[in-house]
Amino acid sequence: MGRGRPCRAWNLMADFSDLFLPKLITVLRDGYDLHAFKADAVAGLTVAVVALPLSMAIAIASGATPAQGLYTAIIGGFLVSALGGSRFQIGGPAGAFIVLVAATVMQHGMDGLILATAIAGLLLVAAGFLRLGTYIKFIPYPVTVGFTAGIAVIIFASQLRELLGLSPDGSEPGPLVEKLPYLWEALPTFSATAVAVSLGTIAVIVVQRRYRPHWPGMLIAVCLAALAVWALSLPVATIGSRFGGIPGGLPAPHLPEITLAKVQAVLPAAVSFALLGAIESLLSAVVADAMTGRRHRSNCELVAQGVANIGSALFGGICVTGTIARTATNVRAGAHGPVAGMLHALFLLVFMLVAAPLAAYIPLSALAGVLAVVAWNMIERDAVLTLLRANTGEASVLGVTFLLTIFRDLTEAIVVGFALGAVLFIARMSRTTAIVTATPLVPVDRPDDGNGGRTEFHEEEAADPDILVYHIRGAFFFGAAASVGAVLDRISDTAKALILDLSAVPFIDSTGAAVIESLGHKMRDRGVPLILIGTTHELRQELFSHDLKPPLVRYEPTLEIARSYAQHRMDPA
Repeated sequence: MGRGRPCRAWNLMADFSDLFLPKLITVLRDGYDLHAFKADAVAGLTVAVVALPLSMAIAIASGATPAQGLYTAIIGGFLVSALGGSRFQIGGPAGAFIVLVAATVMQHGMDGLILATAIAGLLLVAAGFLRLGTYIKFIPYPVTVGFTAGIAVIIFASQLRELLGLSPDGSEPGPLVEKLPYLWEALPTFSATAVAVSLGTIAVIVVQRRYRPHWPGMLIAVCLAALAVWALSLPVATIGSRFGGIPGGLPAPHLPEITLAKVQAVLPAAVSFALLGAIESLLSAVVADAMTGRRHRSNCELVAQGVANIGSALFGGICVTGTIARTATNVRAGAHGPVAGMLHALFLLVFMLVAAPLAAYIPLSALAGVLAVVAWNMIERDAVLTLLRANTGEASVLGVTFLLTIFRDLTEAIVVGFALGAVLFIARMSRTTAIVTATPLVPVDRPDDGNGGRTEFHEEEAADPDILVYHIRGAFFFGAAASVGAVLDRISDTAKALILDLSAVPFIDSTGAAVIESLGHKMRDRGVPLILIGTTHELRQELFSHDLKPPLVRYEPTLEIARSYAQHRMDPA
């Protein structure tokens, strides 16, 4: 007794370590030298250069300030890398959140957004410790492709005002159906200068990616646009004219006033943030795993994402998640481990401290051009075409998720898309489950043929019309229970014994067990033995939980033994 408890405690500690130990500790424990630090420093600087314009652009598109985008990337990015379950994950503001964040700001104000971000962090921490990260990966692929494409369309639509330099009256509506007529009415106010700046920014990024793919094209394009605006005194909106520049440091940590009414008001938004953040961050970790051959700890990653969102909210930032593009950049830049992500956050802080005054010259149309490129890259065009060609079911899930994302709500799109994908999967699985009758065969030994003898099976020597044998093949679950149950209900009244072969059943759920239980009662009332063969330990556990035990049913290891038992019951002498 005394020895068992320490062993059990040790196993629990080992399991906890496997699930929640940050990859930073794993990397340091394995040995971390100067060469690894240099690789991480180069990768961190590369990612910081990419993240600098993106963080500001995403924040502005979300209805926040560019400074809040930098706070998010610095605080959130540092915590994600320091505490996360992925070696290469880069955290920060993400384009996927633009729609949700902007809607939350419009409905609840900036204080409501910060409170929702903090609550989402708590939800993510709870999800991680409840080990729900294991199940996030079950989101169907067409759903992720569909909502990503939908988000890309919404991001591009949200930047039309800045891309064209429009000056509409009143506040811009959030929903796409209302936004497009609003922008159409404001089309006469477009600015040729803003259009030139945005197109020039896009052109620089595209050309640089074509001929110098390793250069930081987004930063170069934004810097050139800012230089042109300053040198030529171009009449376009800038960070300075719209937001008054960005501060030269981090604010003191604080949270807005918290009341029960406010918590209840922002809770739906917080749940949406947590759901999307979990999906986005774990998808990003999976991408990093595919690029490196490593394996991330999904539940540890959720805990880190939660802490990062709480930290971001404390410093006035917005939602944090793992970012696929920046994480992939980190891997390609040769990162060794999480230190690269931590250094990326520190480099951003240095940029903020040193170059804050220069950010005032960055034109908003240039940042809109950056987000237009991001939106285009978000659409997985090859995946969309493949899914559309695959089959009607996959295309339907993709289309429904895409349309709901654009015209309804992102959370609703994910839930409905997942439900539709699950129904289609259940329908397919039910078609793979079958029940067939078989005439029991007995082995007949033949003389040695020179190869050590042989065993033959002869139906005519074994047929017994009083013994029915049914083979169930495939998962016996609620989707297949109706068709299998219909066959079993038509069992001949003249049968003296019934044998169910479950050796080809990998899984049975409560509905399948209930069908067998009903059959067992039916057979017992008629005085006919029901014999189950080929059951694994897992199947028997499920069947036992539904009281499928002797004498209601009998378990035998093989068909031959089951037949012998049935014959003995029919002819005791």
